[in-house]
Amino acid sequence: HNIELYPGKGGQLVRSAGVMAQLMAKENGYALVRLPSGEMRNVRLNCIATVGVVSNLDHENVNLGKAGRKRHMGIRPGSRGSVMNPCDHPHGGGEGRAPVGHSGPRTPWGKPALGLKTRKHKARSDKFIVKRANG
Repeated sequence: HNIELYPGKGGQLVRSAGVMAQLMAKENGYALVRLPSGEMRNVRLNCIATVGVVSNLDHENVNLGKAGRKRHMGIRPGSRGSVMNPCDHPHGGGEGRAPVGHSGPRTPWGKPALGLKTRKHKARSDKFIVKRANG
């Protein structure tokens, strides 16, 4: 875990609770690494990583149980966009309980939300990715 992408920059990959990556092969100055998403990626051999698994494996299974535990973390209640006015959120306004009113859900600032792919089509790191996570 905690894998560097650029030598000396510090770990950027595989840092979340309970995750690990697997070293598959080493060739031509690159290490082939299988990431938790299933993506296979080449990383330079002079990049540093930590051996082992990040702790707190059950982090994803924690059920907070009540609003108060979330409040103790300093997180205040959120309000749905659909109950706001159009000046406050793209989902707001309309007569009664109106649908989103767009081709897809939006962020409060009008950008597409929930599932839009944000990766650049001409990302320079494409050449290091051997197998994509989604297939």
